[in-house]
Amino acid sequence: DTFDLSIWAEAWEVGHIGQYALNSAIVTGVSVVAILVIGAAAAYAFSRYRFRGRSLAMGLFALGLLLPLQSYFIAQSSIFTELEITDTRWALIIPYTAMGLPLAVYLLKVYLDGLPEELFEAARIDGAGDIRIFRSVAAPLLRPGLATVAIFSALAAWNEFLLALLYIQDDELKTIPTGLLAFSSRYQTDYQLLFAALSIVTIPMIVIYIVFNRHIVDGITAGSVK
Repeated sequence: DTFDLSIWAEAWEVGHIGQYALNSAIVTGVSVVAILVIGAAAAYAFSRYRFRGRSLAMGLFALGLLLPLQSYFIAQSSIFTELEITDTRWALIIPYTAMGLPLAVYLLKVYLDGLPEELFEAARIDGAGDIRIFRSVAAPLLRPGLATVAIFSALAAWNEFLLALLYIQDDELKTIPTGLLAFSSRYQTDYQLLFAALSIVTIPMIVIYIVFNRHIVDGITAGSVK
């Protein structure tokens, strides 16, 4: 009969959503920034330079798009155990960055391939070096592509469950997907609080998508028409 929004406040308090959201924001933010910086630099190199091993490197990034997480999970877990980074945020940031790079590299490379070569030649004639060209010419023109990569990467990292469940045991470091398990037990699930919490954690991604919608569409369609 009436709208009762107090359940949102109860879900936030009972489920410790604030701490989990902060952890998710840190992990997602660092991962997305790393993906954008490394992915843009790699895409620029693959698009503008011809060097030995280029095809092999592109093939390795293609494997990143094809191989499921389960195919290399055991090896990854062994490496993280040796490095003693399990149960730390780095145990999530590193694989999230690695999983997001293949899509970022291929999407940004296609976008760079569609830019006029004359832009880069003019900058080089004016005396700009490789780093200056990348920072002053390529990076500003990559904004639609970067926005697309940022949204896809943020969604993947924000919603990832398996690695967060297996690597993070400290309740203070848990992210939202694993933190929401607090609303479920072996014999009972509080669906009212669970769905209230789910609606809360979904809002940030919806807002981000709405804000960057135009850039996302431009980035996806880049290179589709020659």
